[in-house]
Amino acid sequence: MKMQFILFIFGIVLTVWGIYRMRTDDGLFGKNQRNKNLFNLLLMGQASGLGQFLSGILCIIVGVIVIIMQ
Repeated sequence: MKMQFILFIFGIVLTVWGIYRMRTDDGLFGKNQRNKNLFNLLLMGQASGLGQFLSGILCIIVGVIVIIMQ
């Protein structure tokens, strides 16, 4: 039970950090922030803000599913 909540909290932290990174990071290419975020995701993967945001959402979903299944 404790590990599910840790996964849930880790997902929230990743989501918030991803939102922060998406707003502040500069990309090599792209005219607007959305295009820069997509290019960073393709170039850096999980290290980009969008990758962290998506991983955080996935951790939250998995944490909720595991809590419900118990």
